[in-house]
Amino acid sequence: QVQLVESGGGFVQAGGSLRLSCAASGRTLSNYDMGWFRQNPEKEREFVAFIYWSGGNTYYADSVKGRFTISRDNAKNTVYLQMNALKTEDTAVYYCAARPTYLRGFADNGNTYDYWGQGTQVTVSS
Repeated sequence: QVQLVESGGGFVQAGGSLRLSCAASGRTLSNYDMGWFRQNPEKEREFVAFIYWSGGNTYYADSVKGRFTISRDNAKNTVYLQMNALKTEDTAVYYCAARPTYLRGFADNGNTYDYWGQGTQVTVSS
């Protein structure tokens, strides 16, 4: 079992920045590729970013490319999402999720992830 806890959400004005953290416990995070997803009441869950277990390659949704950066520190069992130039449409609950490395490959389908955090709210005002 892997327990994931997100933090760092909050209120920010458009154009501002936030850094989300996802702390893992139970198992070492180096056995998992990691993803960030988001959801607001008006939309289905949406893929945001993905990082391999090694941190070597990353992938982003087109809507956040160039503004968000996913990273990880396996020694700290933590994954991060740096969000810059925030827009009102980034408002959502943000979730981190863990996907076993044996599944191999990039994945933007949340159904292939085994473990999820409880989410952290990000609200961007105009």
